[in-house]
Amino acid sequence: MSFLPINLKEAKARGWKELDIVIITGDAYIDHPSFGAAIIGRVLEKAGFQVGIIPQPNPDRDQDFLALGIPRLFFGVTAGNMDSMVSNYTAQRKKRNNDAYSPDSIAGLRPDRASLIYVNVLKRLAKNTPIVLGGIEASLRRIAHYDFWQNKVRASLLADTKADILVYGMAEKSITSIAKALQTGQKISELTNIAGTVIMSKEPPTSEDIILPDNISCKDKYTFHLMTHCFEENYLTRTIYQLNGNRWIKHNPPADSLTQTEMDELYSLPFEYAPHPVYQGHRIPAYEQIKNSLTAHRGCYGGCSFCAISAHQGRKISSRSPESLMKEITSITKKRRHKITITDVGGPSANMYASFCSLDFTKKCKRLSCIYPTICSNLCLAQEKQLKMLSQLEKLPEVKSVFISSGIRHDLALSSPEYIEALAVKYTSGRLKLAPEHCVPRILRLMQKPDTSSFDKFSQIFFSACKEANIKRQIVPYLIVGHPGSTINDAYELRDWLKKHKLKVEQVQEFTPTPMTLSTCMYYTGLDYWTEKPIYIPKPGEIRKQKNIILS
Repeated sequence: MSFLPINLKEAKARGWKELDIVIITGDAYIDHPSFGAAIIGRVLEKAGFQVGIIPQPNPDRDQDFLALGIPRLFFGVTAGNMDSMVSNYTAQRKKRNNDAYSPDSIAGLRPDRASLIYVNVLKRLAKNTPIVLGGIEASLRRIAHYDFWQNKVRASLLADTKADILVYGMAEKSITSIAKALQTGQKISELTNIAGTVIMSKEPPTSEDIILPDNISCKDKYTFHLMTHCFEENYLTRTIYQLNGNRWIKHNPPADSLTQTEMDELYSLPFEYAPHPVYQGHRIPAYEQIKNSLTAHRGCYGGCSFCAISAHQGRKISSRSPESLMKEITSITKKRRHKITITDVGGPSANMYASFCSLDFTKKCKRLSCIYPTICSNLCLAQEKQLKMLSQLEKLPEVKSVFISSGIRHDLALSSPEYIEALAVKYTSGRLKLAPEHCVPRILRLMQKPDTSSFDKFSQIFFSACKEANIKRQIVPYLIVGHPGSTINDAYELRDWLKKHKLKVEQVQEFTPTPMTLSTCMYYTGLDYWTEKPIYIPKPGEIRKQKNIILS
């Protein structure tokens, strides 16, 4: 097989006169399963559709959007692997000078509010062609949401763009259902009940549906707080309606997570594991970072307040089999024609691999986190399975070494000292990433992170194993400053804690209020999400001061 076509010349080389689906993306086209447009393109190809990808079109050049002609079924639109505003601006609302998902890190190839811009162009050029909106930007802006860059509550991205349908989450099942329905002659307006989608509904809600406060009412901060609670408590199991621009959006419950068999099939698709040849001679940093890494699983049940992974990927863990991972290594090395070092075998949290809930992560469960404030008794960890899988991978003749560079949940790892020792001796390439995020109990509670005792216990076991093996390793702490509720005094306390534990910090993340997180709700409303009591909200200038204190 070859890359999906990016122009009509490449489509004709496949014998295609017309494409069924054209995907517009804000990223460079890298045919690797770490990139959303590539995954969706390959899934649709496997389902029998003729699919092409147009990467990073210039909004001022109509011919860029028509590089593959008008598709027979629909245009798919995504801003790319990142929200375009997060990609283009810092936590201080300053323009970034680079974009890791662009050739040679060139900034500006992905416009601000890329989804909106792309849809506007397509609406003008192809009025009668359905537009399906997806990707992380659409997923996390699917209802009325606070936008940090404009400091206001914006309507659902579906209402703003006037696209025909929005798919959220990982979307393989939803997008395939849409494509198959359109293939059979159904109209896009008839696809009202597909799981994992949001539509503009002509029908009002029924008495059984959940109704959120409308987007205008959500400008009131307490109303926004109530709206967030109502959504979080119901979106997994109920159909939700919300007025946006005086029109109803209908939010269907999420699609089911992929099974292991489905995950294995997904990663067996014929990816080229490389950037499209059009980028020859150019370096794309996002690809360089992941080109020798493997995605072992999806999902996260950590429930960190500042993170939106569970709202996008879900909290249920979908893991691949060791056989699937080994086959992927064989496929990569066959294309590279040399042995490789696997730089990461992970997911949102590496040691959640193969873990499961004895109740199958029932959607009726109201816990926001399976591990905070305590680890749920229904959660079944499988760190021994991960170690066995890693051992199988490192024995392959095509593999030099295997490492984990994804974050580790140190509170989970404590249940298996053998796991921590294996990380220290075998699977850490000099430095291990851990995320205490902060040390002040009040801030950790707001973040839904464990107290520092678990970090201390993990570090003790880790360094003891290093000492016994006579090797040097380093733990690199991930930290967030400026989280809602934090003050300058908290920053000094965090600095003192780091010095006491002799922890070297090279990077500190400034809190950025991204759509659909609990922390963003607290940032906008100034209210503790759980108690509704007022909390201190540091301004961007003070957040920078907190960062400077930590790095001093």
